[in-house]
Amino acid sequence: MTDQMLPAQETAPAAWYRDPALWPIERTQIFGKSWQFLTHESALPEAGSWAAATIAGYPILILRDGLGELKGFHNVCRHRAGPLTKGESGRCEGGAITCQYHGWRYAFDGRLRSARDFGPALGFDPREFSLFPVRIATWRGLIFVALDREIAPLSDWIAPVERWIGGADWSNLRISLRRRHELVCNWKTYVENYLEGYHLPVLHPGLNAEVDAARYTVRVEGRVVFQDAPTRSADTVYNGSFAWLWPNIAINLYSEGLMIESMVPVGHGATRLDYLYLTPQGVPVPAQTLALSDAVTAEDKWIVERVQENLNAGLYDTGRLSPRHESGVAAFQSFVRGAIAPLNG
Repeated sequence: MTDQMLPAQETAPAAWYRDPALWPIERTQIFGKSWQFLTHESALPEAGSWAAATIAGYPILILRDGLGELKGFHNVCRHRAGPLTKGESGRCEGGAITCQYHGWRYAFDGRLRSARDFGPALGFDPREFSLFPVRIATWRGLIFVALDREIAPLSDWIAPVERWIGGADWSNLRISLRRRHELVCNWKTYVENYLEGYHLPVLHPGLNAEVDAARYTVRVEGRVVFQDAPTRSADTVYNGSFAWLWPNIAINLYSEGLMIESMVPVGHGATRLDYLYLTPQGVPVPAQTLALSDAVTAEDKWIVERVQENLNAGLYDTGRLSPRHESGVAAFQSFVRGAIAPLNG
C-alpha cells in the first residue's frame, strides 16, 4: 500500500487524544497484546546481568541465566508486590533475584528459592509462588518482550523490517548511548507526528537540509510504516530511511549505526521517548549525529505539545489526512481503531 493509493480521509476524533477513559483500554488491548522493545543483548553481557523497564504501566525484568539464556518476568515479587530490582540495570548477587522490599529470593528460572523468616509455614507451598513470566524473543540483537502468551511470533511481526534491511550486518553493533525525553502529550499525538514527513520542510530545517522532502515517500506493509527520503549528499547524518513498528517502536538509520526509538506512554497525558543508539563496537556517537538528533527531537517536542494543548481545548474535533503524505497516519489510526473498537464502541 502506498501513499498515492489511499484517498483523503477524516482523522480520528480529538476525544482519542484527550479522554483519559481510553487509556486503560489501550494499555491492555494495545500494549498488553504487542511485542515491546526493551534493550540490546549487549546490555546483558554475563550470567546474572539484568535490565528493567516499565512499559505502559507494566514493570518488566529480563536477565541472563547461568546457561546464557535470556529470561523474562514481571518485576513484581509474589509476596506483597515489591520490586525485584532497583534502577534500570545491574547484576544479581549470590546467583538469585532478591526482592528489594522483604528479601524473597528467586532462582533465575523464576522459582521461589527462599522466603525470608517464613520457615515451615502452614499452608505455604513455595512452588505456587514463582515469578510471573513474560515471553521474550530476540532479533538481530534486539530484545523484545510480550505480555500476551498467544500473540503471533516476533518473527511474523518483524518480517517486513527484515526484508527492508536485507543483507545489512548488525552483528557488530553495541550500545553506545541512551537518552530520554519527556513529552506532555498523549502517546498517539507523538506517534502520528513521527509517521509523516509532511511537516518536515516547515518544522525541521536541519533535517530538511539533509534529505529531499519533495521526494519523501511513505509505504505501509503489514503493521510497519516505512518512510524514505533521498539524501542531498553523501555526507549526511541520516541515511533517509525510517521504519516504525506497531504500536510504538521506530528504527532510525544513520550513516554510522542506528537508533531505536521507543515511544512509551506514561499514562494518558504523558509520553516518554527512550533512545538507544547502537554503533559498531559501541564507539561514541558522532557529535554531529547527536546535535541533529537533539534538534529534531526538540522541534518535535514543541509541536506535539502545542497540538496536544489544542486538542485539549475542545474546539477541534476532526480534520483531513493528506492522501500523498499521511498514509502512515491513516494506517496507524486504523490499527488503533481495530484494537479499541470492541471495548470502546
